[in-house]
Amino acid sequence: MSTPYPFTAIVGQDDLRLGLLLNAVSPAVGGVLVRGEKGTAKSTAVRALAALMPEVSVVPGCRFSCDPASPDPACPDGPHAEAAGVSRPARTVELPVGASEDRLVGALDIERALSEGVKAFEPGLLADAHRGILYVDEVNLLHDHLVDLLLDAAAMGASYVEREGVSVRHAARFLLVGTMNPEEGELRPQLLDRFGLTVEVSASRDTDERVEVVRRRLAYDDDPEGFAARWAEEEGALRERIAAARALLPRVVLGDGVLRQIAATCAAFEVDGMRADIVMARTATALAAWAGREEVTADDVRQAALLALPHRRRRNPFDAPGLDEDKLDQTLDEAGPQENNDGDDDPDPGPDGGGDGGGGGGVPPQADGEDRTPPQGSEGDSPSPAPEGAPDAPGRPAGGEQQPVASAEPFRTKMLSVPGLGEGAAGRRSRARTEHGRTTGARRPEGALTKLHLAATVQAAAPHQRARGRAGRGLVVRRDDLRQATREGREGNLVLFVVDASGSMAARQRMSAVKGAVLSLLLDAYQRRDKVGLVTFRGKEADVALPPTSSVDAAAARLESLPTGGRTPLAAGLLKAHDVLRVERLRDPSRRPLLVVVTDGRATGGPEPVALAGRAGRLHRSEGTASVVVDCESGYVRLGLAGELARELGGTAVTLDELRADSIAGLVKDVTAAGRAA
Repeated sequence: MSTPYPFTAIVGQDDLRLGLLLNAVSPAVGGVLVRGEKGTAKSTAVRALAALMPEVSVVPGCRFSCDPASPDPACPDGPHAEAAGVSRPARTVELPVGASEDRLVGALDIERALSEGVKAFEPGLLADAHRGILYVDEVNLLHDHLVDLLLDAAAMGASYVEREGVSVRHAARFLLVGTMNPEEGELRPQLLDRFGLTVEVSASRDTDERVEVVRRRLAYDDDPEGFAARWAEEEGALRERIAAARALLPRVVLGDGVLRQIAATCAAFEVDGMRADIVMARTATALAAWAGREEVTADDVRQAALLALPHRRRRNPFDAPGLDEDKLDQTLDEAGPQENNDGDDDPDPGPDGGGDGGGGGGVPPQADGEDRTPPQGSEGDSPSPAPEGAPDAPGRPAGGEQQPVASAEPFRTKMLSVPGLGEGAAGRRSRARTEHGRTTGARRPEGALTKLHLAATVQAAAPHQRARGRAGRGLVVRRDDLRQATREGREGNLVLFVVDASGSMAARQRMSAVKGAVLSLLLDAYQRRDKVGLVTFRGKEADVALPPTSSVDAAAARLESLPTGGRTPLAAGLLKAHDVLRVERLRDPSRRPLLVVVTDGRATGGPEPVALAGRAGRLHRSEGTASVVVDCESGYVRLGLAGELARELGGTAVTLDELRADSIAGLVKDVTAAGRAA
């Protein structure tokens, strides 16, 4: 077993260390989510925490780590007779992003269950993590079906495995720790709320601190055991402090005044439900115990809010978590009166990470509801869009470019799906053959059996029972009799947006509505677990504003800063999209694309621009790319160019109004793929 990097040797990252230590003091806090850029010691810190956790007493021989003081009466290895427990270190169990359902919750021996009628159960990672730490690296990339299982276990403190009438239940209470890079996509709100605390981490910009990070890491890589030995004294002292804080925790007093401050803070930031209040109370209590005090103070409440509320406040899905600290201070003052701990004479950890409390103070400040758009001038100060092809006016950016405008409010869109049956990554958009979903049939297994189709298996084994000499109660089942269930669920797609940013779209109100529509579609893609990409075209060429990525909020940010103006090279936009899709088909051939073209259908610049755009559209159609054209044409006189483009693409055209889910124009629009029979 490799020697872990010492927790006390980590340089900086005060918020990260404090969040982890508070959970070590009080596991009831509910875990911690670590958000930050790559290479910021997220995984290193989590793995180092395991060495600081107190040992646990378990029933000898129990695979489910039952506590001998109160064993689980429903334990599959029970019932347990009274016996002295044995101590072992608390486990840190890592859940790989690509793990199977059976690996997470455990698996039943189906052959023994059918032939012998016994519950032969092989525990999974949830059983291993009971009374320990369950660590999920890149938790935002975890498949939805695994997220659902984690949510159930975290909510009930138990894991249930039910398959074809055979049921097993065991306790599964664990400290959930997740790390993620927000650039790769956000978490589902349900799972986000299950993390007690959240911390933001980033690489230090201080030269001396960065030098020390490199120096220590190189020393550890050269001699891990020797490096750990040099920090053994600090590790031991920190371990003793955690044990002392745990012992003090039951004696910490949470007064009514402090509870009022907690409730007022949660109400002021409009968090959903009551979990935030409970987590804040537990975190403030743990902070007091960590500081060696028996009473919670206003500073503890403030610091608890910075750790427990940023990921729970109501916000746009594309906004980064954060709290308005001025609003927080005002709320705490109004909910007082409380003793003002200014920190001058108090060695306890304060919101700025001072004192000896292990550092930390929550998330970097960010205004609540902060606008993501660049500052805009007044309507009267903004230059009006010039006609396409008009010479540049004095003071106007070259090429007739207009400054970006803010998007309109997003709305719930109709579901746009790719026709047919795919086999892509799990998601919520288009129909697909998946490992999870409703059962549609049975087949012979290829490799290991994962989902048994009981009726088909019995039907295959039944004719051979006499020949196999069946004499007992169970069926005589052979490997050839087993049938794998085929299931149908939903997949995530690659949604590639091709947005017209030319002069014909430059009117402020019109472009604002267009951005609002694309933002709404991006929100829909976020909820359906799609990859997204963004191609824009204006002037003389098209640009890949964002290569395909799982970070939908990155696409939203690029959209907000999108300028407009110039001619309309529609063909260039479609050809650039074709290049992007060609590369993505090589990288991920199982993920089907959905092309969303946002335009009024006009095409200008170069010889025969309309005919060239038509040929580019037919190129997509010939390759079977599902597409939809969002018609942005407005006014009483409509040319219908977007509809003609949709016909060339072999797709569907919808107006901005028809895109809304509450529109009376229809219910669900399935995109027509090229080559689909009329």
